[in-house]
Amino acid sequence: MMALILGAIGVVFGDIGTSPLYTMQEVFLPEYGLKPMHSTVLGVLSLITWGLITVVAVKYVSLVMRADNRGEGGIMALMTMAQRAVGSSVRMRRLVMLMALLGAALFFGDGVITPSISVLSAVEGLEVVAPHLEHFVVPIAVVVLLGLFWLQRHGTAKVGALFGPVCVVWFTALAAIGVWNIMQAPEVLKALNPVYAVHFFFVHGPIAFIALGAVVLCVTGAEALYTDMGHFGRAPIRRAWFFFVMPALLLNYYGQGGLLLHHPEAIANPFYHAVPDWARYPMIALATAAAVIASQAVISGAFSVTRQAIQLGFVPRMQVVHTSREAIGHIFLPWVNRMLMVAVLATVISFGSSKALGGAYGIAVTGTMAIDTLLVMTVAKRLWNWHWLVVLPAGAVLLTVDLAFFGANSLKIPDGGWFPLVLGLCLFTVMTTWRRGRELVVREIKQGGLALQPFIENITEHPPVRVPGTAVFLTANQSAVPHAMLHNLKHNKVLHERNVLLTAETLETPVADDEERIEINDLGGEFYSLTLRFGFAEDPNIPVALSQCGARGLDFDLMDTTFFLSRETIVADARRPGMPLWRDKLFAFLSRNALPATAFFEIPGNRLIELGAQVEI
Repeated sequence: MMALILGAIGVVFGDIGTSPLYTMQEVFLPEYGLKPMHSTVLGVLSLITWGLITVVAVKYVSLVMRADNRGEGGIMALMTMAQRAVGSSVRMRRLVMLMALLGAALFFGDGVITPSISVLSAVEGLEVVAPHLEHFVVPIAVVVLLGLFWLQRHGTAKVGALFGPVCVVWFTALAAIGVWNIMQAPEVLKALNPVYAVHFFFVHGPIAFIALGAVVLCVTGAEALYTDMGHFGRAPIRRAWFFFVMPALLLNYYGQGGLLLHHPEAIANPFYHAVPDWARYPMIALATAAAVIASQAVISGAFSVTRQAIQLGFVPRMQVVHTSREAIGHIFLPWVNRMLMVAVLATVISFGSSKALGGAYGIAVTGTMAIDTLLVMTVAKRLWNWHWLVVLPAGAVLLTVDLAFFGANSLKIPDGGWFPLVLGLCLFTVMTTWRRGRELVVREIKQGGLALQPFIENITEHPPVRVPGTAVFLTANQSAVPHAMLHNLKHNKVLHERNVLLTAETLETPVADDEERIEINDLGGEFYSLTLRFGFAEDPNIPVALSQCGARGLDFDLMDTTFFLSRETIVADARRPGMPLWRDKLFAFLSRNALPATAFFEIPGNRLIELGAQVEI
């Protein structure tokens, strides 16, 4: 447990742990019109305190993390639970799916901003201790981020073991700095009273609402706690939060507030001004390391969400590398890593400072938070059977907080908030296009297929030449003759002695149970229907699954088995109903660049025959 807690501190809490670097500074930016006066500082601290308690401690750590789909977290895992909760209603399942895809897209959009603003704000400490080094901030940030993305290939476990001790030192330093400054101004502890937050709104009115767009920065990273749950488990994350991370964060925020009560001029960079002069250079190095760790939380979450999306059919197949022999959740996706790296570096170079990025930060994550609330309330009512007298008030409170944060951040759209929204919209388009395109391909295959049962009866009456061995035909339609089988019979004039129609299905659970893994039906004439089911957190290894079929009465000798697969070439046709032509072309492009099904299912290349098929959509 202690090892898992240490790993969780090193990977999961990096994002939310670096929020003290920029949150207070962002709240008191000149454009908000707030001055670091006594009542204002206490009001902001009270908002931060109760934001952390409501959004992180109550909502995510105590409630949302209960929605673990057999250990897996993240919005995709929550989507599958919500779809089970709404039952067989096609309309409701589709609504849940679209909400979850939008939330996942916004999560990725925010995932580009987090590494950028975290590393920039850490390196900007140079501007405090050595203003003449200001022009080195962006190049240093770029080098740090390049190193971070290079580290990913070594895996979450090794990265967590490396980052864990550093993060422990970081949170300890946050707490120590906070305690030192609180001792200079103990009256700052009055902000624990929520009355100061209410008074802040009464006094400042619309400006207080606008300031919420900056206050929300203290809770960014809460979604990563849930998304990374599959890496470390629920219990280690909860214990680390309540007994170590949350107290350290609150102490540091209160320390910054105590400093501002007596030194309002420190608002230029309250975090670094709260650090004693002798410790500022070491603190810049430690903050940079912590910012790297903050980025790790988002990157690990992106790997988890993408892997789940691939299995559930929302993203094209791509390479998934396992970096641990013990933990299934420790994965590395090279393509996602490269795309994130390019996007993050472009963001850092384009915006150039954490202040410029402050306008872009927050809107995407608050949108995801609101969607999480709606989905988890659906699960609570229909799957956990909570009474509506509990669900409605709890949902109303949490959604009010989420929408207040989202509304405040929507005012920042012209100042950079458009950036994560555009990224999210692009990813949402890709995911919905891939999903819809696959549905259209399956529809076309089913419509053009030859009925299987009459075909088998005809083969029995007029048998062709049967050659020894087993032929396995991968197909999405068990009621029709696979195209590869027809091509083989037409051109080679033979059939194998035993023919198996194989379909691989992905379940709405992370791991398939043994009893539902394999389903075999004897169709007669040495034809068999075989369905293999995998969880959305599993790697679908077909050869391994076939070796388990012997216990169900269907033995496979892989040296005597040939796999047949139809590789579809997608042709966009504007005359066919389905999607607009531009989306048809986008789907065709994605299909051409997806990892081949044979590699995805780990089918040995020396036992494979691929036959082409053209599909118009």
